[in-house]
Amino acid sequence: MSHDPNNYWEQLERLEKLIRASELKAGVIFSFHSLILGLFVDRLDYFQQLFQRSGIFIFLFALWLLFVFISIYFCFRCFMPRMELKYPKNVFFFMDAVRAFGGIEEYTEKIIDICKDEDALAAQLSQQIHVESKIIDKKFASVQKSIKAFGASFVFAILIMILWLVLM
Repeated sequence: MSHDPNNYWEQLERLEKLIRASELKAGVIFSFHSLILGLFVDRLDYFQQLFQRSGIFIFLFALWLLFVFISIYFCFRCFMPRMELKYPKNVFFFMDAVRAFGGIEEYTEKIIDICKDEDALAAQLSQQIHVESKIIDKKFASVQKSIKAFGASFVFAILIMILWLVLM
């Protein structure tokens, strides 16, 4: 049976786009948190009286900060997912390309041999697709958790603003 390597390469290209999409989402969430935290710190004197007068304000503020930090944590997890994968050496894994096949001459010989053998090429590309799929799964799981924490922080921010308006 003949393998068309273009199908594998197209799948890898699609997966790369998904990786970028997850990191873009995490970056947008992180940027929004940075903006809101910056605005809060810049106007801290407006809220100082509320901190002194209202225990519920302090409680809501603490919950808001907690969810902001949880959301930011998962943004960072998106950028650096923890992966412990045990795979055979693969010419398309970036660390294997540098470390597992000796110098450039040995690596070049190995990749040429792999590319000559359709079954070996299909196996190596399939492993790469599997690894990238696991990475994407971890990244999108982190983005989803970040979005949920972002939503919770938004609810507490709205409650804080309502309390601020009521107590003014």
